[in-house]
Amino acid sequence: MNYRHAFHAGNFADVLKHVVLARILTYLARKDGAYRVIDTHAGAGLYDLWSDEAQRTGEWEAGVGAVLRAALPPEAEALLAPWRAALDAANPQGITDGLPRHYPGSPLVAKVLSRPQDRLVCCETEPGVRSALVEVMKGDARAKVLPVDGWQALAAYVPPKERRGVVLVDPPFEQAGEFHRLAEGLKTAHGRWPGGVFALWYPIKDIRAVDAFRREIAHAQIPKTLRIELDIYATRQADRLSGCGMIVVNPPFTLADELRVILNALAPVLAADGKGRVRVGWLMPEH
Repeated sequence: MNYRHAFHAGNFADVLKHVVLARILTYLARKDGAYRVIDTHAGAGLYDLWSDEAQRTGEWEAGVGAVLRAALPPEAEALLAPWRAALDAANPQGITDGLPRHYPGSPLVAKVLSRPQDRLVCCETEPGVRSALVEVMKGDARAKVLPVDGWQALAAYVPPKERRGVVLVDPPFEQAGEFHRLAEGLKTAHGRWPGGVFALWYPIKDIRAVDAFRREIAHAQIPKTLRIELDIYATRQADRLSGCGMIVVNPPFTLADELRVILNALAPVLAADGKGRVRVGWLMPEH
């Protein structure tokens, strides 16, 4: 695998993904019963934004850095509080002038926001990345870091014994056919756990592939399938990441409205042209 997330940590796509995850976990925590988080492509869990890789691209400066420097509406700030809590936990020395030293990956976001009764399963096959993740999760009995292929885990680990929770699927999209694999994986996993929350991240680069993916998801006719997308360029070009999206199955009933508030505030902050485009709507509503 050639993908190195250290080059991209904290960019606009990370912000979207982790804000969505934080809102889902916040909702799940409204009930006392335990939930489980299954992170199928977990990554390192914590990223140094002052590293050579992060500094070489500087993507985080137009992502998390831009958000931290922005004056956002109070209602958006309130909804971003759980995500900011995870960011604060990744930077115990504090954040000054919108310049964080570290950015939390999804396992650390889940670790910070989960409660003592909740459980977290992180799948990561790359040995060096997995070692870093083990260090991040060290001492937390709630978390397991497993050397398991995420595509296998997507179906094999559901339903969890808690019967509540979220599966986050964030593959690197390096290989041909991963959009189809993502759609097929969702259909299989949802068949085994119809009541679970599934959150699937995808890049918006190859527009034809994205359109085909949306159609495949829609044709599956899985009830309560929400589409969330953010474009940071006014025009799309095949040679660059122009945006990203998430498919969320069984989203909290508050999620769509929350994300409209958050993303309408973040779009002009994250967009290259100062505008951005946001789409939050149902691919398949509840029957």
